[in-house]
Amino acid sequence: MNEIQENILKLKAEKDALILAHYYQPLDIQEIADHVCDSFEMARRAQEADENLLVVCGVHFMAESAKILNRSKTVLLPSIDAGCPMADMVNPEAVVKLRQKYPQAAVVCYVNTSAAVKAVSDVCCTSSSADTIVRAMPEKQIIFLPDRNLGAYVSSKVMGKEIMLYDGYCPIHDRITETDARAAKAAHPEAKLLIHPECREEVLQYADYIGSTAGIIKEALSSTAKEFVIGTETAIAERLKKLAPEKDFYHLRAGTTCPNMKKTRLIDIYNSLSSGRYEIELEEDLMNAAEKSLQRMIELG
Repeated sequence: MNEIQENILKLKAEKDALILAHYYQPLDIQEIADHVCDSFEMARRAQEADENLLVVCGVHFMAESAKILNRSKTVLLPSIDAGCPMADMVNPEAVVKLRQKYPQAAVVCYVNTSAAVKAVSDVCCTSSSADTIVRAMPEKQIIFLPDRNLGAYVSSKVMGKEIMLYDGYCPIHDRITETDARAAKAAHPEAKLLIHPECREEVLQYADYIGSTAGIIKEALSSTAKEFVIGTETAIAERLKKLAPEKDFYHLRAGTTCPNMKKTRLIDIYNSLSSGRYEIELEEDLMNAAEKSLQRMIELG
């Protein structure tokens, strides 16, 4: 552990802070986090936290969710410009128009959305809970947004529902192609191919396992296989190499690094803890509306 990591841990103890880091964060940040998790687990950990100060090492929508679920606590986002391109692809006005077009439909929004979009949705979901939540909804029509790839995967898993897909996507996962999947299979014929459902349908057909980031990690660690091709953000393969050095992990495609997830640096966390920047503040009415969809996600997912 280096000096700045040690200084962060000292400040964390002094400030009664909890550090939450997403799996896609750099490894040196994961090393000083109290919890390293996916979006759903991050929401749960934030809600259960006893600490008065929450430091979210991730992107903006994650910090918003932590604040919505913890009104009395201070939530800090060390890198304020860490956004999510997929979340930016949908706004509340678009959701309202879809509701008008499909008045009998329920709106299921991926957790990768702004608080404003969550506020006009019926329930949130994550990649690990999406099919469970859609299946549990009483409505026969579902508007699923913003990720068309995750929505298509859910549609293939849930029968008896009409699912309308919004035309959004994760730029990192969507760029993985069928050609990439075939090439990976050819290069590593003994490897298990583990793929995130934010990838395209034609890529998922080559998968030995499809699941969330947490699911991919669990599958790789529990499997008796010794080789794996990882079809998601590059940090997952790097984390797995550290957790299971006796196994071999390969990237499905080069260049699947999320630049927004890599914006947070150790110095940003140190500065955030020492100065209180950047605090997430939201309008009370917005939080009240958005909380309903988040709480329903936690109940159903």
